[in-house]
Amino acid sequence: MNEHYDVIVIGAGAAGMMAAITAASKSQNVLLIEKLSQIGAKLKATGGGRCNLTNKLTNSEFMEHFGKDGRFMSYALEQFDSIDLIEFFQDINVPTHAPDGFRVFPTTHSSTTIIKALHKKLIDIGVTIHNNEKVKELIVSHEHIIGVNTETNSFYASKVILASGGNGYPMLGATGDGYALANDTGHKIETIHPAMMPLKTLENWVSNCRADTLAKVEMFVNMKKYKNLKAKGDLIFTKTGIRGPVVLDFSREITPILEKHREVPLLMNLTKGMNEEEIRVHFKKFPELTTLHLVETLLPKSVSIEICKLANVEIDITLKKQIGIHRDKLISLLAWTPLTVNGHDGFKMAMITRGGVSLKDIDPYSMQSKKLKGLYFCGEIVNLDGPCGGYNLQWSFSSGYLAGLQ
Repeated sequence: MNEHYDVIVIGAGAAGMMAAITAASKSQNVLLIEKLSQIGAKLKATGGGRCNLTNKLTNSEFMEHFGKDGRFMSYALEQFDSIDLIEFFQDINVPTHAPDGFRVFPTTHSSTTIIKALHKKLIDIGVTIHNNEKVKELIVSHEHIIGVNTETNSFYASKVILASGGNGYPMLGATGDGYALANDTGHKIETIHPAMMPLKTLENWVSNCRADTLAKVEMFVNMKKYKNLKAKGDLIFTKTGIRGPVVLDFSREITPILEKHREVPLLMNLTKGMNEEEIRVHFKKFPELTTLHLVETLLPKSVSIEICKLANVEIDITLKKQIGIHRDKLISLLAWTPLTVNGHDGFKMAMITRGGVSLKDIDPYSMQSKKLKGLYFCGEIVNLDGPCGGYNLQWSFSSGYLAGLQ
C-alpha cells in the first residue's frame, strides 16, 4: 500500500491530535498514525482522569515554570495559549472551568469527554486515522522527509509531524519510539529521565504515616551543588517513601541527580514554614500538654509519633521536663526533617519524561527540524517539561498547533 498525504502525524496523543486538527483545518489531507488500538490513551490518565488541561497563568509566568529553556515556547504560546485552548474546547462543545481559580478542567472532570470531542473533531474535519500501526522508519530523500514506513505499509507526505510522546506510562503506549526515529535522522536526544512520580526513601518510618496528607510542605535538596532546588506543596507518605503534588513536581529535579548519586538527601519543613523560634513560641502557649500532644498541635498524630521517636523524647511528659538536647533536637526536626531519596519505580510510574529531542535542533517559530526539512516535533518528545498543573498538556496543545499550522 502506497498512500500519499499532505501531512502525516505520528502519535495520537494531545499534541498529535491538535497537530492533525490544525493541519486539516487548512484543507490539507492528513493521516494520523497511532500504534495503539485507540487514540488518546495517555490523555485518559492525566490529572487522575480529570484532565487538567491548562491553567490561568500569563504566558510569561507559564514559561517560568519550565526553567531556563521555557522561553523556547514563547512563539507557540503567542499562537495558541490557554485562552485559545479554552475557546477551542468551547467550540467543540466541551465547556471548561477553574474551580480553584487556577487549574482548568472540563466541567465534566472527565478525560473521556476530551478524548471523545477530539475524536469527533478529527472525523468531522476529515483526518484519516490508522490505529494499530507502528512507524518503523522515516523515509528521507535529499535531506527532506518524504514519508514513513510502518510494519506493514508505506505512506508518503512532504510533511511529517513526530508527536509520539516520551517514555512515561509505557502501559499506555509510551515506549520512546520517537526518540529512535529522531536519533536515526541525526537529531540529538538529551538524556531522558522519568519525572512526575513517587519517590522511595531510605528511612522506613514514613510507612507509619500513610494515613495523613501534609499541606504546604517545603523541601529542598541538602547538597551544596543543588541547594537552589526546592519545592512546596502537599505531601503524602507511602509504604516505601513519599508522593503527592510536591513530590510529583520535585521528582523531575531529583531523578537526574539520583543517577549521579545513589542517594539524595532532602530537608523538609512539615510545619507550614514555621522556623525554630516560631515553634518554640507556639509551644509556650500549651505548657500543660504532654510532648506528643504538643507536637500534635502542628502535625497529625502518626507523623508526630515518628518525629518524637527521631528526637528520642519521652512522649508522655511535658516539653519542659525533657532533657535539653532532646528538646532542642525535636524543635530542630520540626523545622527541618531530613529524608533520603534512594530510588523510584522508573518509567512505569512516571507521568512525564524529562529530556528528549534537543531544542537546538528545532526551530521554535515552526517546530520544524533544523536538520531535516519537512520534519516537525511537538509535545513530550521535545526536551521541555513542566510541573503538575496543566503545564505539560498546554505545551502539547500549543506545540501541536504550531507544528500543524505550517
